[in-house]
Amino acid sequence: MAEVQANTKNNKVLGRIVIIIVLLVLVSGGYMFWLHLSKFESTDDAEVDGQIYAISSRITGHVIDVKVEDEQEVKTGDVLVVLDPKDYEVAVAKARADLADAVATYQSNRNDVPITSVNTKSTLTTANSARLDASAGVSGTERQLGAARARLSTAQANVRVAQANFTKATQDVERYKQLVSKDEISKQQYDQAVAAMDAAHATLDAQNAQVNEATQNISVSEKNVEQARTRVEQADAQIQAALTGPQQVKVTEAKAQSAAAKVDEQRALLDQAELNLKYTTIVAPIDGIAGKKNVAIGQNVSAGQELMAVVPLDDLWITANFKETQLEKMRVGQPVKITVDAYDREYTGKVQRIAGASGARFSLLPPENATGNYVKVVQRIPVRISLDPGQNQDHLLREGMSVTPRVQLQ
Repeated sequence: MAEVQANTKNNKVLGRIVIIIVLLVLVSGGYMFWLHLSKFESTDDAEVDGQIYAISSRITGHVIDVKVEDEQEVKTGDVLVVLDPKDYEVAVAKARADLADAVATYQSNRNDVPITSVNTKSTLTTANSARLDASAGVSGTERQLGAARARLSTAQANVRVAQANFTKATQDVERYKQLVSKDEISKQQYDQAVAAMDAAHATLDAQNAQVNEATQNISVSEKNVEQARTRVEQADAQIQAALTGPQQVKVTEAKAQSAAAKVDEQRALLDQAELNLKYTTIVAPIDGIAGKKNVAIGQNVSAGQELMAVVPLDDLWITANFKETQLEKMRVGQPVKITVDAYDREYTGKVQRIAGASGARFSLLPPENATGNYVKVVQRIPVRISLDPGQNQDHLLREGMSVTPRVQLQ
């Protein structure tokens, strides 16, 4: 009996020891499990994200060909849409003609610069020489005018002398005429008086002719002086015009510079026309899959009009919306394991960036507590997770796929 009681007591003690050991194992295991869970943060509010490239026309045009359909894979540089290039080919031809005309004008204006410089110097030299000649001519004609006036004065004096002699001879004839009629003098004396009167008259006529000739010479000399002075004025004007040579050269240089600027302008217009012609062929900017096609042959499209989209398959990342309470130990660079709902496989990556605000702040209408009835709601912060190199070589991931990232906290 005592032995049975002892065994029962031993069994009870052993059972208690087992229970204590089990409890210790459970507590230790729970603690270890809690430590393990505390090293990771995960969320099911995450998806594959990427850049969707909107394909639009950069010019206005008429669609003559569409090379792709929705869900068709394309490579960088593949032709997607072709616009009618005829109008733009004409624009290129016109731009080239305008450029050639501008270049010819520039060449002409540039050649005018040295020509203008030489011409102005030559004109100044010629004008100075002409003025010297004109000034000498003025001096000569003025001397001729003075000589003519002196001859006129002499001739006028001679006329007065001849007039006096003719008057005296006429009076002598009148006196001798009365005396010869009375036979107080001889007929010979009377004839001599008449001959002297005729000679005096002839001398007077000759002196008057010399006065007229001198007067005409003075008129001619005055005209010559006036013409010589006019030539001096013309030479002075030519000198003044020639003295503006530097300004004329500057004006010609300015025209050449303006023509050069016009050449640059026309060259830019030609470049733009060639670009517009190039834009008639719309190509894929990146490898990916075409979608959201909104263009057909015969359609007229305008600049900026979206025609389709290309979704890349390489440049993808994960956007995970973690609760704000999960970000205490989360840091950029921490490793991440990503489980994709669509595939039975696991991807690896790293925390690349953590957003600067919650998703609610970026919404179209952010929530606002204007009534004072505040209800605390745990916010979610977008976290960008980059995939490790080579993780998506098979291009199985698609934008919008649901994933579950698990961040290993350090």
